[in-house]
Amino acid sequence: MKLAAQYIDIGSRAPTVLLNTVDAAELGVHPLDRIQIEYDSRTAIGIVEFTDELVEPGTLGVTRRLGYVTGDVDVIPAPQPNAVHYIKKKLDDIELDKHELHRIVLDIKQDRLSDVELGAYVTGTYTNGLSLEETMYLAECMAEVGDAIQWDDAVVADKHSIGGVAGNRVTPIIVPIVAAAGIKIPKTSSRAVTSPAGTADTMEVLCDVEFSLDEIKEIVTETNGCLVWGGSVNLSPVDDKIIRAETPLSIDPPGQIIASVLSKKKSAGSTHIVIDVPYGEGAKVESLAAARELAEDFKRVGDHLGMHIECTITRGSQPIGRGIGPVLEARDVLDTLAGNGPEELRLKSLRLADILLESCGCGGEAAEILDSGRALATFRDILAAQGGDPDVTVDDLVPGRHELPVAADRAGVVTHVDNRLVSDIARRAGAPRDKAAGMVLHCRVGDEIVPGDPLFTVHAESAEKLTDAERLVDKSEAVRVRSRDEALVERV
Repeated sequence: MKLAAQYIDIGSRAPTVLLNTVDAAELGVHPLDRIQIEYDSRTAIGIVEFTDELVEPGTLGVTRRLGYVTGDVDVIPAPQPNAVHYIKKKLDDIELDKHELHRIVLDIKQDRLSDVELGAYVTGTYTNGLSLEETMYLAECMAEVGDAIQWDDAVVADKHSIGGVAGNRVTPIIVPIVAAAGIKIPKTSSRAVTSPAGTADTMEVLCDVEFSLDEIKEIVTETNGCLVWGGSVNLSPVDDKIIRAETPLSIDPPGQIIASVLSKKKSAGSTHIVIDVPYGEGAKVESLAAARELAEDFKRVGDHLGMHIECTITRGSQPIGRGIGPVLEARDVLDTLAGNGPEELRLKSLRLADILLESCGCGGEAAEILDSGRALATFRDILAAQGGDPDVTVDDLVPGRHELPVAADRAGVVTHVDNRLVSDIARRAGAPRDKAAGMVLHCRVGDEIVPGDPLFTVHAESAEKLTDAERLVDKSEAVRVRSRDEALVERV
């Protein structure tokens, strides 16, 4: 069928084309089918959407993702990509080989899959899981289709946490410790997806986080470390697209977690990595047995990719720092680097840094580097290299002016601080979009509480968002206080 191609200014991640329903019926295609477009001795594949309003019969609406296509074109139905057949196999719980996984990864990278097909892939990996071999091949393929950073150093350090624990902002403390020890640590981090802050959100309070690969190399060459947003570079780009499909259902299959994390570490040129696997009530991994199994698989896949992996299994049943939200977490980071931060944040950062330094051949130095001020000095060097103010202080980081203090209404013991609820309240208050929004915790599990003692304070940049957060506070129990007898029963 001959049609007149017309550019339609509609943003689309996929190479979408718009067909009038009359032309679609003539071609015999359905929504999300594909058509082959031939023009100027070239061929393109578009994913079909129907309309009766945006294009007239005889016209093909072309969105920006497909590229510049105008004039008369020939259009015929096109077959599904091979990746769709392999996704169906995964839905049938049939193990995929390396070639099949590579085809899926390549089609995801090139946006050849519709959102429904990408969702089916995510569903298949969540429902039926990934074998160890599939995870190894998937990580390898995801690393191969992106850019990579090459370093001359034999040892390049890195760190990652699988997440799920509020206020777990250890990365901006570990990176300057390791960098001050003379080891390169090019840390690329994520923004928040379902949490109140990712490392990149927190660092963005203090400096720029979006840099090209060449700029990252310059920063690391100058300071030994960086703390940048991974989404600004093309390291394992398929990972970001898979995460986008996983987010609406809040699913994160173990095999996909491993492939996602290690493909990015491989692309960043990392050789020695410590992986933090928190477990406990409210964390992503709830049992110790599941945490150990995930840690072992991380090591096996790391061996396959030629990387040395150390895994730490940490308790994640309550938040680590006091602050939840970008500004509030940045305050904790500066305080800890200056020797005044939350004790749990300091201890966890030192433990992970020591493990990473020992893995790299210079263990036992973390506390000395932190206490001597060398880590803070290196952190300020990194801030300057990333366009931030190296002289920033905690007093410069002001929480949202709209406050909701929440106090205990009974005496007892704090038996639980719910990671999910804490995160949900901070997000209702505006985090991470509103950098100064979030929550400050005033207690920890095991603390003795009397009526009127402060439990936490919610901060927001607007009164409306504070009201929204207050509604959730009123109908939930983010901090659980029980009498001694009730606390004993809970422990049993």
